[in-house]
Order: sequence, then structure tokens, then C-alpha cells
Amino acid sequence: MIPVPTAPWAHVAFEIAAWFGGLSLTVALYRWRLTDVAQASAGKVGGGYFVALVLGAIPGAWLAGSLNSLRQASPSLSHSVAGALVGAIIAVEIYKAIRGVRGSTGGVFVGSFSLGVVIGRLGCFFAGTADGTYGLPTRMPWGVDLGDHVARHPVQLYESAAMAMFLAVYLVGLQRQADWAMRRGFYAMCIAYGVQRFFWEFLKPYPKLIGPFNIFHVLCVGLVAYGWIYDRRERDHQRAQERAVPVPGPDNQPV
Repeated sequence: MIPVPTAPWAHVAFEIAAWFGGLSLTVALYRWRLTDVAQASAGKVGGGYFVALVLGAIPGAWLAGSLNSLRQASPSLSHSVAGALVGAIIAVEIYKAIRGVRGSTGGVFVGSFSLGVVIGRLGCFFAGTADGTYGLPTRMPWGVDLGDHVARHPVQLYESAAMAMFLAVYLVGLQRQADWAMRRGFYAMCIAYGVQRFFWEFLKPYPKLIGPFNIFHVLCVGLVAYGWIYDRRERDHQRAQERAVPVPGPDNQPV
């Protein structure tokens, strides 16, 4: 069992670091690779886009987190990054449907969200059991003692490492200007985040919602389905545009 120094204030400290780190990475990626993509999206969605995003993310975060924590042994209100992501997606997609906007508009948020999870989960880890995101007891040699003298799965580190790997792959994709990273990176992020977190949820002592699944399992399935369906739609749309090549008529022939 590996003892870990913990402090409740660590969560806030790392959360602040996550916000600043995510903002800095967003600016850097915008200047490096995403200028044209972000400007094209901004021209389509208008200022109401960010209002919809916030109005979806905040209640989504608190609703999902509280639906989980209020069913625990010590009920309390809480918030969840998965709930914030799902709430923001729902609100933004409704807004886009009303305005007739199609295609991905979340590319600029991929780096910031991924890095935010990487740093934020470190805060959850060093906050100890007070944070409520700790893992189940384990006999694995890497089990950690978060202050309660119980060897637990470091699920926070699992998630942080998984999203760090995705972020690394995404940055390589941007460096190579791969189409999936440049145009459909947000959908890839939803799939990656949903898949990895779905598995880690089995290692947490959260109350079950349906069979062996908790509320976050359900949200993760929704994220993966959303990412896969919308990625497929975007690729089909791109192929349709590429096939729609105009055929020169008689007036276009050189004389």
C-alpha cells in the first residue's frame, strides 16, 4: 500500500491550475492550428452559442453530480465534469438545430477539456477521501492509502493518465493536420473520454442505477454514442461534398 499525502484544499488548487492550463492550451492551439477552424465556427454560431453552452454545462454538472451523491450514505450536493460535458452538448446541439448550423463546432475545446481532466483528477487524488471520488479497495501492489488506511484503486490517476494519452494522440494529429483532429476532434474526445471513464466507474463505490451501472455509466454510453454518430455523419457529409464535383458543360470547353 502506497501512502499518499492528502489535503482537502488540493482539489481547489488543482482546479484553478486546470482552468488556467486549459485556457493557455486553448490559446496556443488556436494560434498554432485551429485559427481557421475556430473562425469558421464562430461565423456560423453567433454569440448565443456560448450562452447555450453555459446554460447547459452548469445545471448538467450539478444535476448529474447530485443525482449520484444524494443517493450515497451521506447525501450531499455535488457537481460532475461528465454532467457538465453532457449538459453543454445537449444545449449546444439544440441551439445549433434552431439556427440551422451543422458540423462540429467544439474543436477549440478539445485541448482545454482534456488537459482540464488530466490536472483536475490530480486534485481529486490529492484531496483524499474527502473528495468522494476515491476507488474501491484493492490488493494490487499499487493500491494507495488516501488517509483512511485502506488500499484503494487510484482511479483518479487512471483517468488522468488515460486522458493524457488521448491528448498526446490529439496533439500529434494536429501536428500532422489529420482530418479527424482538425475537423472532428471533439467527437473523438467524447468517445475517448466516455470509453475510459465507463471502465473506471466499475472501480468506484458509487450507488448503482441500473444493474451494475451507476449514473456515470449511462452518461458515458451517451457520450460514446453521440461521438460515434456525429463523427459518422460528419464523414458522410464530407464524402458527399467531395463527390459533388461539377461537370464542365459545353460553355466551359476551351475554344
